[in-house]
Amino acid sequence: MEGLLEHPLESLRTQKWFKLICGASFQDLEVIRSLSLVYALAGVDCLDVAADPAVIEAVRESLELAEVLADQARERGYSYTGKPWLMVSLNDGEDIHFRKASFNPQNCPADCGRPCERICPVNAINSDGVVKDKCYGCGRCIAVCPLNLIDSQSQPYVEPDLIFEQVEKGYVQAIEIHTQVGHHLRFAEFWEKIRPNHARLKLLAISCQEHPDAISYLQQIYQQISPLECPLLWQTDGRPMSGDIGKGTTHAAIAYAQRLRAVNLPGYIQLAGGTNGYTVEKLKSLGMRHQISGVAYGSYARSIVDDLLPRKIEPDGNRKWVPESIWQAVKIAHDLVAEFKQIH
Repeated sequence: MEGLLEHPLESLRTQKWFKLICGASFQDLEVIRSLSLVYALAGVDCLDVAADPAVIEAVRESLELAEVLADQARERGYSYTGKPWLMVSLNDGEDIHFRKASFNPQNCPADCGRPCERICPVNAINSDGVVKDKCYGCGRCIAVCPLNLIDSQSQPYVEPDLIFEQVEKGYVQAIEIHTQVGHHLRFAEFWEKIRPNHARLKLLAISCQEHPDAISYLQQIYQQISPLECPLLWQTDGRPMSGDIGKGTTHAAIAYAQRLRAVNLPGYIQLAGGTNGYTVEKLKSLGMRHQISGVAYGSYARSIVDDLLPRKIEPDGNRKWVPESIWQAVKIAHDLVAEFKQIH
């Protein structure tokens, strides 16, 4: 790449890459608008969202607003350096990131204490059942239902060609393929749909859940996709969708990254799956802070600003005003981003 590097790629190369995960099946447009605006102004490099045109458009609207508010962000001391890349998540088969909880509330006993409703991190459960757009498939409600009435439904498969239409328009810059051990043939078939167009991407990410055979599987994947005509990122998905549960969830992602780094597989390494406020501290204690290229935060990043997110942003006519709560959320988000990027 000639000339100055785009800031997300520069962040990868200097081990300062920070990604916000909105959720591969999360479709609450108002929350997504607010969340992506907050973290864009806080200086993230990438926003990872569902492969849904409505979601993509919602994020694009927020990124345009972030550009308008950029000077205000800098005046307040936040490290907005330009639009982050927009990444969409795709899957090569059944995957927990691409599901929604489902149950018939008429089957629930009247005296049920509704532990499902209490445990849901995004308030996606009410007396009518599951609010589909709010559910991102964490599965916690399934585990606590006393009568095992809650199931999960896989989300519709998205053809890569539809996403490359968004790439062609300049709306999407990166794709993340979710795969898992045992999917080698499925991945190979899926990759053949992406290969002809992958050079148009700014970044290709491969996300694989932790498994004893994950490293050998990723080595197989690398052989399958080589040679590549765009940068490659490995996402070590240690304990999916768990970062808001407790600080111990980060251990799996870090241990996974240690294993992957030990085999020197070409590509950037980024943590995910259980990352939270303890992640950077743990990386430093292990002497690993500069041994990985980046980190992605999902449920934890959302949880620390959720109470401040307006459910609808209605800026005035010149689009230079947002609620003060947005700036309060940006401060919290910026502290999380700066902790990893080491910006003071």
